[in-house]
Amino acid sequence: MKTKKVLLLPFLIIFTCLLSCKETPKPTQKISSIETPSGTLSFLSNRDGNFEIYTMTADGKNIKNLSNNSATDYGNSWSPDGKQLVFYSDRDGNNDIYIMNADGTDQINISKHPANEYVPSWSPDGHKLVFTSDRDHKSREIYVMNTDGSKVTRLTHDEDYNESPSWSPDRSQIIFTKQLKDPNDPSHASNGEIFIMDSDGQNEKRLTHKKGYDSGAVFSPNGKKIAFYGLSKQDQWDLFLMDANGDNIINLTNDSAEDYSPSWSPDGKWIAFTSGHPKQYDVWIIHLSTNKRFRLTQEPTRNQSPIWRPQ
Repeated sequence: MKTKKVLLLPFLIIFTCLLSCKETPKPTQKISSIETPSGTLSFLSNRDGNFEIYTMTADGKNIKNLSNNSATDYGNSWSPDGKQLVFYSDRDGNNDIYIMNADGTDQINISKHPANEYVPSWSPDGHKLVFTSDRDHKSREIYVMNTDGSKVTRLTHDEDYNESPSWSPDRSQIIFTKQLKDPNDPSHASNGEIFIMDSDGQNEKRLTHKKGYDSGAVFSPNGKKIAFYGLSKQDQWDLFLMDANGDNIINLTNDSAEDYSPSWSPDGKWIAFTSGHPKQYDVWIIHLSTNKRFRLTQEPTRNQSPIWRPQ
């Protein structure tokens, strides 16, 4: 039986839909020819009635629906050569992982498991996928498998929730969010902190020690920085940057909009991200050296989770 409950959405999007936060108006600037980023981004939108995977050029034009399916399609990631996309969908009754070509053709279910699989991320060498699943546990754990769905290996063994795994540029490590609960808190409120581990699940280390839930961590192309989203000191959802070892955290967006899901441009000069409020999210990009921001989507609906295509 197909379902489109909010449980299909990443944890933080579910949580923030309960918040009431007004977006600070940002000027929709026209990107000059000198500042124009290159390439293509994939993103998610429900502009056609349900969540689908779309692509657009980095100036917000040439929007195309790739998945084009009546089910919920979510959580996309590009192959390192930019020729394919991996995502998850409930089109076969539960959340399975699919691969399709960059033009949307040849959509293939590679996990084919009765459990639910989420947020796959392609390894930099193109041979493996990291993802989360509840196949062995009541909550979600982190797994890796080959891109044909074979040799599934469980990496984490935690009591609580893990999410948003992604690779270091040299594929030697995986960064992810671990849910932490205070046993002395009767409300059972959860915190989320960013951890890193070797790609075989060994040598786990905590990177963030911030108040609130931190997630969506991704390495810069040169591996020196990590972008992520989390709560600011003013309890607003912002984007943050930190060194690869967790030091020198800075607030990148620092506004009253809800900012999520950072993605680095291949040249490391831009970050694409989601910004807005629960009824209207849009894809924005920010130029890191000038802090100038540009809005790429205008459709009055949810446009989110942009991923820059490798070049």
